[in-house]
Formats: sequence, structure tokens, C-alpha cells
Amino acid sequence: MDALLGTLGEAELAIVREAQLDRLIGLDEDELLALHTRVRRHRDKYVKQYRRQAAASIEPAGGRGKAHPRNSRARAKAELFESILAGVSRLLAIAAQASADALHAERLAEEREQSTPAPPPAKVTRLTPQRSTSRPNSPDLQKRRAATRAANARRQARKDSA
Repeated sequence: MDALLGTLGEAELAIVREAQLDRLIGLDEDELLALHTRVRRHRDKYVKQYRRQAAASIEPAGGRGKAHPRNSRARAKAELFESILAGVSRLLAIAAQASADALHAERLAEEREQSTPAPPPAKVTRLTPQRSTSRPNSPDLQKRRAATRAANARRQARKDSA
């Protein structure tokens, strides 16, 4: 582990230090999310680097088994950032759940404050249409209905024959 930390650059070491458990405890959800994003970027970088180097070294080495040990540093860095990401993800999930619980409790409290007894139901009235047709059986209306039925029948016939 110490040998691996010696191969990390200053930016990577800063993230490793920042992701120590004693420093993570005091962070809020937004800070954890920002750290999660930075750790994920570094993890993705080293995973991508490992995969590319592994793919490029297969043919010169003579096979995947012989090429495996040649790329151990990038693999170890990817594993390190993967484990850090897992820890940050767990704490982020806990913080997100706590935030969701607090919002839920706040919403319920607001609903309790605003809730008033419902007024007794008024007597039921029949709804009337917004626009009444003055000539419901006009020849024009009958023609439009017939045209619509014919168009639907033609459309269905095309579907049935296909």
C-alpha cells in the first residue's frame, strides 16, 4: 500500500487523504457528492489506462497471461480508487437518505399545519356540457360522423390485410 501511495501524484494523494474516514464524517451531502465525482474521475482514468495498456501489451507479450504482470501499477491504482469510491458511495447514500428523511418529515409537518377539516359536501348538481349542440342531428354532422366511420373502417381493413 505504501509503495502504491509513493507512485501517486500530488492530486491523487490529496484525494486519498481527503477520503480518509475521519475527514469524511463531517462532510455534508453536497461535499460528499463533489468528492464522489472527483474519485470516480480518477478511478475511470486508471481503469481506462489499465485496459488500454493491457490490450496493447497482449500481442508483444505473447498472450494475456504473460501481459498481466506488466500492467500491475495501473491495475493497483484502479483498485485503490475503486475501494475509495465504494467508501465514499456508502457515506453518500447514508447522507442522501438522511436528507430525504428530513425533507419527508418537513413535508409531513407542513401538511399537518395546513390541513383543515373538509367542508361538508354540497348537494350534487348535474354537470352540463360547456357547449351544447344546437343541431345535434344536422345533415352536416351526420355526414362528418359517417366519413369518420368510413375512414376508420378503411384504416382497419388496411391493417387486417397486411
